[in-house]
Amino acid sequence: MKLLRYGEIGHEKPGLLDHDGKIRDISGVLSGDLGGDNLSPATLARLAGTPVDSLPVVNGSPRIGACVARPCNFIAVGLNYADHAAESNLPVPKEPILFNKAPNCIVGPYDTVVLPRGSEKSDWEVEIAIVIGSRTSYITESEVPAHVAGYCVCNDVSEREYQIERGGQWMKGKGCATFGPLGPWLVTADEIPDVGKLGMWLDVNGQRCQTGNTDTMIFNVAKIVSYISHFMVLEPGDVITTGTPPGVGMGMKPPKFLKPGDVMELGIEGLGSQKQPVVAWSKAAA
Repeated sequence: MKLLRYGEIGHEKPGLLDHDGKIRDISGVLSGDLGGDNLSPATLARLAGTPVDSLPVVNGSPRIGACVARPCNFIAVGLNYADHAAESNLPVPKEPILFNKAPNCIVGPYDTVVLPRGSEKSDWEVEIAIVIGSRTSYITESEVPAHVAGYCVCNDVSEREYQIERGGQWMKGKGCATFGPLGPWLVTADEIPDVGKLGMWLDVNGQRCQTGNTDTMIFNVAKIVSYISHFMVLEPGDVITTGTPPGVGMGMKPPKFLKPGDVMELGIEGLGSQKQPVVAWSKAAA
């Protein structure tokens, strides 16, 4: 299934994308929003068993929101592609590098990305994100598939000065408002035959910047989820974004960073695509 949320900011409803590309309203089947326990295996099985033709069609072209509602945790893995580590002039990690993104930085896949006030080094990162479906702690890699609800596209927007030059942890450059476009869909795990072999791409102003594949990840999905579960309890609806292939602005010679008026477009095979205009911070934009 391709699950999504549609409607104005703060008033999104849960939906499903049918085989004809139409949005179907699942609010009559789902009690509440698309997040938390509504991503459990039992709930997803009930949704999968509902005849799609019985679900109301959503008319028009509504805004598409983030595909997961209010995750408790938004966790990220750094330097998870060897080529990206090389372009960052950093060694390939021996264990996953973990940091937090603020859950309230999540926005829809076509929403505007707002550069932080005074930002000069904001950057792009196409990533595949894992969405947790079951409460998870101390699990083995072989147990991971039973705890994953699905996958989606994430743009791990990053302010490199805040992240690298301001001391402390990376999260300072990772959790700014609008720095977590997510979606357009949450694709349930059963629809992805091999999550370890998906093409990825990102363009800025129509120029291809990133081209990659999940088969070059240093730590795969099973390793990442199992590893994180040994340090914290993962809850249904939590999002884990898993690192980016090479081609970020920081790694270009000379470096290239986002500026107002830029447009980012990105996607992952089987998971859909995103498009975000970039604007400068202002009281209105904030």
